[in-house]
Amino acid sequence: QVQLLESGGGLVQAGGSLRLSCAASGSIVNINTMGWYLQGPGNKRELVAGITSGGSTNYADPVKGRFTISRDNAKNTVYLQMSSLKPEDTAVYYCNADILTYSTGGSYYTARYWGQGTQVTVSS
Repeated sequence: QVQLLESGGGLVQAGGSLRLSCAASGSIVNINTMGWYLQGPGNKRELVAGITSGGSTNYADPVKGRFTISRDNAKNTVYLQMSSLKPEDTAVYYCNADILTYSTGGSYYTARYWGQGTQVTVSS
């Protein structure tokens, strides 16, 4: 099995910073794209930022210039550095990853895995 474990959420004042981490573990052969999504109360899950295995990144317009996504392939970990936080950034943040893994039967397959979510609350 594969698991994604997130950490780093919390409460911060507007203008502050937080760094989220998400570490993948388990039966991993290779990790392709990794990303961060957010979901506010009553809203759909939305892309915040993504990063390919080669390091190419993309960001949602509201976070451009404030958030930075990065990854450490040796640690199977993706990060989200959030700066100049605003109250509207308040949400549960989820990481995901497209991972090449294998079954106990020896077959290989790619699947998308999600972390459990971490709450980020920005007070005004």
